[in-house]
Parts: sequence; structure tokens; C-alpha cells
Amino acid sequence: MHDVIHGFLAQRPVIVLDGALATELERRGADLKDPLWSAKCLIERPDLIREVHLDYFRAGADVATTATYQATFDGFARRGIERQRAGRLMRDAVALAVDAREHFWGVESNRAGRLRPLIAASVGPYGAMLADGSEYRGRYGVDDGALAEFHRPRLQVLADTGADLLACETLPSLREALVLARELRHFPGVCAWISFSCRNGESTSEGDHIGECAAALSAYPQIAAIGINCTAPHYVTSLLRRMRANTDKPLVAYPNSGECYEASTKQWSGAGGDLRFGEQARLWFAEGARLIGGCCRTGPMEIRSVKQCVHPELSA
Repeated sequence: MHDVIHGFLAQRPVIVLDGALATELERRGADLKDPLWSAKCLIERPDLIREVHLDYFRAGADVATTATYQATFDGFARRGIERQRAGRLMRDAVALAVDAREHFWGVESNRAGRLRPLIAASVGPYGAMLADGSEYRGRYGVDDGALAEFHRPRLQVLADTGADLLACETLPSLREALVLARELRHFPGVCAWISFSCRNGESTSEGDHIGECAAALSAYPQIAAIGINCTAPHYVTSLLRRMRANTDKPLVAYPNSGECYEASTKQWSGAGGDLRFGEQARLWFAEGARLIGGCCRTGPMEIRSVKQCVHPELSA
């Protein structure tokens, strides 16, 4: 197993993640009111996905997270897309991110002093496929065997795409995280980060104590980092503190804007507050976060501010 996160952090104190993909695609005109969400653009607007990846690299991101969060065999089948084409679309998602990276690295002029960016293949939870907001609730009503059968085929595809690592993200429960951690053993060359959606400053969306999650995952060598994402920013410091007390692994933090997601209308509402992502990134770093970025309703502007605060000497 090649732990690219450890290798990167041996040379830099922080890995700057990208921001939202789906909500940034919507901001640029994509209609994602669809069970496939961002994966819909793999069919209709792959050029727009590549453009978003490229703009995050330009803003200072060290990682592109692929448009595979909601790209699953089950989800594609519900849209009448047969298995072979579904697998091809997942591989296409990684290829788009790789192409954006190669363009940025080979053509762009603002990469002085930077390390070659990484590609993280997104692995969303079972609840993302349900497309009803279950990733923010958990309690799917399926057993561990069913979760493993759901995740294994996509892991098999993504593990063979050339992505640098997997991003197992927005998991509402420790149970699903452990299923994924065990499944990774079938792919010994792969490392991943695991990040949870959380409902407050101490628990996952399903109610597991975040410190216990960090402790339980520490035993898995293929899990290179542990953290939280798509969670309100004001919970992040508390969550990181609890995780840091229970693991030596690097911590991950990429919260959403603080707005609330309404699954029935697939819309965000409420005030996001004064994000000041860059300033908050300093606080998260002090609590042990070494992979820092944004999730839903954040964009290149927030990622640029993170870069400027944690790497002022390399600011884009």
C-alpha cells in the first residue's frame, strides 16, 4: 500500500482539499435535481466537471475529488444504464480529474513551489444512492452484508482507475465506515480517508461518538486519515478535538457552508453565516486537521482563502 497522504504531509504541513463539486456545478448552470446528482453531469456535461476541477487547482487545491459520490451501479441501473456503461462512467469521472490535473501541471503557470496534486475517487455512503438525505440520518435498515455488497463493486472499479486514493465521505455511522474499512482489505494497494457527517459537536449523524469512531478506525492501516465533512462549520473544532484525543492519524475537515439541505426539494436554505474559511482553517489546523477544504456550497473562493492562510508563501 502506498500512503500518498503520509508522503504529501512529509513535505507540506497541510493538504488543501477542493470545495463542493455538485453545488458548484449548479452555480454554473447545471440542473442536478436528479437522483444521480453530480453524476448526472458525467452523462450530460463532462466538460463542466473538468472545468470545476481545474478551477480548484487554480485556487490552490492539492486534491481533486471525483464526481463519483453518487455514481453507483444501483443508482445508474435505476436510470436504465446497464452495468458496463455504469462502470465506464465511473472511470470517466476519474479520467476527467486526471486530465484537469495534467493540464494544470503541464500548462498552467501558477504551480511554483507546489506538489503535484492528488486525485481522490469519491465513495459516497449507501444513503447517497437513496437520494433522500439518508447520509445525514443513517439507520438505513440494511445489514452489514448488504452494505458490503453495495460498496464492493464500485470499490473494485475505482481501485483500478489510477486514482491516488479513495475519499469515503459523508458517512453517517461508524458501522458503515467499518464495512468500508474491511472491504478495503480486498484492495491492498489502496489507501483512503474516511470522513463522517455529524449532527453536532460530538456525534455522527447516526449518533456514534466521534472519538470512538476515530479510535475504532485507527486499527486499519489502509485508512490514512479520518475526519468530518458536509457538517456545519461551527461543530468542526469540537469534533476535531475529540478525534485527536483518540487517534494519531491525520485529521480531515471539509465542512459545508452551514446551510441546511432539504432532500425533498434538493435545495439548500438558511444562512451560511460568515464563513471566513481561511481563518477557520488555522483553528482547525491547531486542532490536528491536516487535510482541509470545503464541502457543499463552498467554492474556489473559499479554497483560495484556505490556501492563503495555511500556505501564504504559495498563495494562488
